Amino acid sequence: MLDKDGKLIPELTAEQARQAIADGVITGGMIPKVETCIEAVQAGARAAVIINGRTPHACLLELFTASGSGTLIRAD
Repeated sequence: MLDKDGKLIPELTAEQARQAIADGVITGGMIPKVETCIEAVQAGARAAVIINGRTPHACLLELFTASGSGTLIRAD
């Protein structure tokens, strides 16, 4: 997930994600993805990650690099 400047947002709490939706930082098709991640962490998941499926090896990069390749959403 990218911020308004096109930079990757590496991590958000559920509350920060809600605020980003309200502020218009998260828009369009990203909203249902983020809302689903929020639901997952509210239901007990420790975190949820949104990654770009068009990036080669995105899952491996997320799992095996310190910085990851996507946006982690965690409970508040």
